[in-house]
Amino acid sequence: MLLIHSICPDHGDRLAHRPLSQDEPIPVGAVWIDLLNPTSTDDKRVETHLGISIPTREEMHDLEPSEIIYTENGAHYMTARVICQSDSNVPKLADVTFILTEKALVTVRYDEPGAFGIFLNRVAKPGGCGMQPEAIMEGLIEAIVDRAAEVLRGVGDKIDGASRRIFDGKAAEVEQGSAYQGVIQKIGQYEHIISNVRESMVAIERVLLFLSANYKRPKKAASGFAPEWRTSIRDVQAIEEHATFLSSKLQFMLDATLGLVSIEQNKIIKLFSVVAVALMPPTLIASVYGMNFKTMPELDWQFGYPIAVGMMIVAAVVPYVLFRWKKWL
Repeated sequence: MLLIHSICPDHGDRLAHRPLSQDEPIPVGAVWIDLLNPTSTDDKRVETHLGISIPTREEMHDLEPSEIIYTENGAHYMTARVICQSDSNVPKLADVTFILTEKALVTVRYDEPGAFGIFLNRVAKPGGCGMQPEAIMEGLIEAIVDRAAEVLRGVGDKIDGASRRIFDGKAAEVEQGSAYQGVIQKIGQYEHIISNVRESMVAIERVLLFLSANYKRPKKAASGFAPEWRTSIRDVQAIEEHATFLSSKLQFMLDATLGLVSIEQNKIIKLFSVVAVALMPPTLIASVYGMNFKTMPELDWQFGYPIAVGMMIVAAVVPYVLFRWKKWL
């Protein structure tokens, strides 16, 4: 699908965005051309309109690190990985290619990240975005960063809930191990989300650093560093630091959970050890009087059996009382 975002007099300072039919030419005033699941025909139309080449899906996925960001014929090509399906338990990363030219910004994507929907809602409002290709690029990056921050905030809330569950778990859940097992599974899911967010922000940071160093706008300082790029870089770095903090928190939760599992296992082992020690003296007495020797004077005692049973009971009770007094049980 070929989506066109252009300046329309009827919309004032807003961008008009709509799908473009196969027979309709690309408007001259289009400042953002969004290629969503494009066909080869869509690629050729954009290539003819702007004089650039459009990468295919396979080329976007198989890019070498040195080919992710480059400049060709005056157009800046930047491929980044963006969080997609963040509302699900297992979000994924979608490859998105940004092609920034003097005439228009071209985005090539084969998924629908939530950040694009957020940005489209913003541009539909008066003053929601500038009318230049670089302003569209800024707005998209800002929406991607905001979406990543929102995902991290949601993960942080879930981590707090899991932490409360493991440290304030009910006795029945702890004894059965259900609390520990569920938390360990959740920790793996949360770490996967955080890793995807961090990977996406690293890619966005590379794009921003590239634009800061190579993209020069009219009426800007000769250094080429625009304040908007630097602000976005600081936002990205802040999200990366937040992701690192959440990863550390998850690592602590994992260590604490495994420690609590070890404590519960030690309790079980200690219980078996105490039971074995408590039953050892009665077993010894029963073994002695279970021997089949011919001469055993106790066998002829009238009260030998009650005495032996009483000795075994005392031999079992005394260790139990001692262990309770020592608080080993």
